[in-house]
Amino acid sequence: MTPVELAPRFFIAVATILLFCKAVAWLLGKVGQPAVVSEMLAGVLLGPSLLGLLLPDVQDAIFPQPLYPILYVVGQVGLVIFMFQAGYAFSQHRVTGLAGTAGAVSLAGVTAPLALGVLLVVLTNGHAPVLVDGVPLGVSAAFVGVALAITAFPMLARIITERGQAGTRHGSLALASGALDDVVAWIMLAFVLAVASGRTGPALVTLGGALLFVVIIWYGVRPAAAVLMGERPLSGQARLLGTVALLFGIAWYTDEIGLYAVFGAFAVGAVMPHNERTDGVVGLLTPVCQIVFLPLFFTYSGLRTEFGLLGEPAVLLFAVGCIVVAIAGKFGACWTAARLRGEPNAVALRVGALMNARGLMQLIALNVGLEAGIVGPPLFTALVLVALVTTLMTTPLLSWIERRERGRAEPARREQAVSAGLI
Repeated sequence: MTPVELAPRFFIAVATILLFCKAVAWLLGKVGQPAVVSEMLAGVLLGPSLLGLLLPDVQDAIFPQPLYPILYVVGQVGLVIFMFQAGYAFSQHRVTGLAGTAGAVSLAGVTAPLALGVLLVVLTNGHAPVLVDGVPLGVSAAFVGVALAITAFPMLARIITERGQAGTRHGSLALASGALDDVVAWIMLAFVLAVASGRTGPALVTLGGALLFVVIIWYGVRPAAAVLMGERPLSGQARLLGTVALLFGIAWYTDEIGLYAVFGAFAVGAVMPHNERTDGVVGLLTPVCQIVFLPLFFTYSGLRTEFGLLGEPAVLLFAVGCIVVAIAGKFGACWTAARLRGEPNAVALRVGALMNARGLMQLIALNVGLEAGIVGPPLFTALVLVALVTTLMTTPLLSWIERRERGRAEPARREQAVSAGLI
């Protein structure tokens, strides 16, 4: 299809996505699910798993294959801007003693699901037809382990923001742990792809680029942001243009080295100075991003997901095994690490629940593996189910934890009231 033919398809596709996402968000909002989950599910429903199954001609007319790359790129704009805003909000809240605990939680959240995922693949080898012929067992096992170790950093950030928990101990700890978790996981993924391809160059680029990235952010971006948002008589448009150029430049760099654009965007937001000028720029960027652009990103991977392959019992059992391993390895390990670091049980439970969500970050890794030939359709489908289940359970689990804490606190408040003679 030519660009002229794709333009009208793009407009109707975006209108369909936004309206359908709003409808699904309204329905799921009644059971406490955030908009981010609605957008993810909306993409699945608009794709071959439902619309393509019931009305394949309609699905192909609204979402032709040549349109998918365009939706992805436009969705990236929304994701980068959102993560910039999340980084800016994160840096506003100074939480003491965060680094050591975040490191411990992140280490546990990577190593436990990685080891359990590798073990699951080795034990089920030959029993579940999910591995690609010709791919070494070690490569397949390592890929599954890395995929299960990934945390849905953008979704985690959005859930925390939407629930108004960006300034809480558990919110800040989960953001810090999730960011470190995914940086490590993406570096490991680069090494797995390097082993699978027989080339070490890409993995070395990712590792070296990550080290250089820290230097660029601290000694380049931070001073540039201070000048951009300083007392100089710049117009609002100039500050906005400079911020977007700086943001997209760093997003390009982190994409090029294999760390993904979200980390660059989050880091830029985190080092921005906090004043009314920066607040104004963030206020201009955020509304259109969250309403228009961001849903396209969360819908994109759903459009490429097909659950028909789960009809084979062995594949379904493998998927269930992956879900159990994913929850035990991420939620259980992160909760344990937080408790060992002295965090209250309420904080540790919330951190475990937030870190357990995989969402679109896992789907992105799966798409990378699919294109590299490491992952076949059965394994892709099984791990997509992991991403959906672990993300869907996050909000209900957080709500249950909050109700549990309120229930435990009520007798103490009542006893205090009785002691004070108020009852």
